[in-house]
Amino acid sequence: MSTSELQQHFPDGLTDDGFLSGRLQILQPRQGYRAGADPVLLAAACPAKPGQSVLEAGCGAGVATLCLGARVAELSLTGVELQEKYAALAQENASRNDQALTVYNADISAIPAELKARSFDQVIMNPPFFDRSRGSSAPDAGKDIALAGETPSEAWIDLAARRLKPKGYLTLIQDIRRLPDVLAATLSRLGSVEILPISARTGRKAHLFLMRARKEGRADFILHAPLITHLGPQHEKDGESYTDQIRSILRDGSVLKFP
Repeated sequence: MSTSELQQHFPDGLTDDGFLSGRLQILQPRQGYRAGADPVLLAAACPAKPGQSVLEAGCGAGVATLCLGARVAELSLTGVELQEKYAALAQENASRNDQALTVYNADISAIPAELKARSFDQVIMNPPFFDRSRGSSAPDAGKDIALAGETPSEAWIDLAARRLKPKGYLTLIQDIRRLPDVLAATLSRLGSVEILPISARTGRKAHLFLMRARKEGRADFILHAPLITHLGPQHEKDGESYTDQIRSILRDGSVLKFP
């Protein structure tokens, strides 16, 4: 699908946004779901090695996958995305950034037979996190699905458990309020679970978490100390206040190592 054809699916237009200090140029809807720091952190936390295969569940416009592909060489990249227009957008973004990405337009609970026949070294995901029972829908339908989809945590984890190769890794980023649901779904299917809470500033509650889990993993559960994203107890002046580690991840595509 050409850029002009994509524009027809996004009547409010598309923006051309730079990620990793402009190493990636990503088309995103002007109105609707727009990627921020979360998919970049997700890509940075994935322990992929050159030559491995990666599946992103719910890939959206492809930001996490393409950030990972920019950091690690010779990956075989695959995405699955429910919304046809976002699947096409991810495919276009891969092409314009000279990366090879295969995107399946499908529900993660009903993936095509071709994808069911494959297994992967790595699965990454940033599932919807809003609880529809506790708030109103987003005005944009695409954004609403991205933020508060109907598919439960169990289905996301089930996809990872089925599609991972033995000893393969799932890496996930999610709202901290979803931690109980995600853990309940994960502990019976995957092992070597590590949780890295993410807090905006020292002394504040965690608002996100990264989780890494391994198929057939046997290591003890680990809850790490929080990852702090910003300097100081509060925002005091104009401009960004990221820690050196977070700035390096967001700007340079550095790896995010679990402690």
